[in-house]
Amino acid sequence: MIQSDFVIVGAGLTGSTIARLLADYGQEVVILDRKDHIAGNVFDYKHESGAMVHKYGPHYFRCGSEKIWNFLNRFTSFYNWSAVLKSKVGNEYLSWPVNEAYINSVAGEDWNLFKGEPTNFEEVCLSRMPRAIYEMFIKGYTEKQWGVKATELSKDLAVRITINKGTVNTLTPNHRWNALPANGYTEMVRGIIGDIPIKLNYDYLQHRDNVKAKKLLIFTGPIDEFFNYEFGKLKYRGQNRKVEYLPEITNHQPCIQVNYPNPEDPRIRTIDWKHLMPAEERENMKGTVLTHETPFTPEEPAQYEYPFPDKANASLYQQYKAEAEKLTHTLICGRLGEYRYYDMDQAIGRAMSLTGKILERFALGKEAEVAV
Repeated sequence: MIQSDFVIVGAGLTGSTIARLLADYGQEVVILDRKDHIAGNVFDYKHESGAMVHKYGPHYFRCGSEKIWNFLNRFTSFYNWSAVLKSKVGNEYLSWPVNEAYINSVAGEDWNLFKGEPTNFEEVCLSRMPRAIYEMFIKGYTEKQWGVKATELSKDLAVRITINKGTVNTLTPNHRWNALPANGYTEMVRGIIGDIPIKLNYDYLQHRDNVKAKKLLIFTGPIDEFFNYEFGKLKYRGQNRKVEYLPEITNHQPCIQVNYPNPEDPRIRTIDWKHLMPAEERENMKGTVLTHETPFTPEEPAQYEYPFPDKANASLYQQYKAEAEKLTHTLICGRLGEYRYYDMDQAIGRAMSLTGKILERFALGKEAEVAV
C-alpha cells in the first residue's frame, strides 16, 4: 500500500511543482509516474556528441512572471537563449513567426484581410494576415499537424499564431526572460522534486486500490483515461520522431528549428540540437544531432502530446470535466488532465495557482503566498 497525505500522479512540470510547493509547507507528499523517468514531456538527455536532446520535441523556455522565474532559479541556473525559427518555403529559409516588414514586401501595405466574425482557425488567420502569407507559412503546416482541414479546427487555436513587429525575427520577443536551464530540464525537475519520495514505472490507474491519499489525490494524466473512457476517447496528436547523428556535418540548417509547410513533405519540422548549446560548447562539438518530426494520431496515452482543437473534443472534455468536479478527494489537472496545451511557464503558473487553492482548502497557508 502506498499512502501519503498528498499523492501526485505524474512527475512532469505540473506534478513536480505542486509536490514541491506542498512539501515546502511541510506536507507529506509522494509522486507516482508510469514512465521510467522524471520530467514528463520536458525530459532531455545528453547525446554522446555532447548535444542536449529533448526526447519529446523542443522546449524553449520563456517567461514574464518574476514569481515563476524566481521559483525555477531555486533549482537551476539558466543561460540566455532566444529561439530563432525558419520555415522552408521552396528553397528558401524564411523567418517564423513572420514579421510585418516581410508581409509588406510580399503583399504591400493593404493586406486585404478577412471581414466578418471568424468561425474557425483559417478565418482567424485570414483576418490577421494576407492569404498569400497564410498559404506560404501556415495552411500546409497546420493541416499536417492536425490531419484535418484548417477550417475544421477551433478558432481558439489561432491564439498561438503571432506576427512580429517590424523586422523582429525571434520566436518570443515580448517575454522578459528567454533562457534554457544550464544542465537541462531533467536536472531542473530533479531539483524541484528534491527529496520527495517518487516511484517510477508505476501506473496508478492499474493500482488504484493500492494507493491511498489521506487528503488529496492530484492526477495529471489523461482525464478520459481516469474515467475509463466512460464517454469515449478524447483525440490527441503526437509526433513520430527520428533521431539522426551526422558526425561529419558541421552546419545542417541555419537555426534550431526548421518548419516544413509544404504539404508534400510528411515531416512537420527538423530540430538541430547543436543550436541549443552555448556558443563555446557548440564550437567544440563534432557533427550535429537532428530530430525529424512527423505528426500522427496516437492510441496509447503515453504518446499523447497535443489536445485536439475542435468542437467535438471540446464538448467531450466538458463531459469529463463535469465528472471531475464531482470528486471531493481528487484534483485532475495539467495539460492532459485539463485537455489544454500549456507552455512551460503557463504549466508552472497554473500549478502554483492550484497549490494556493489546495493550501487554502486544507487551511495550510495563504493562497496569495503561492499563487502567481
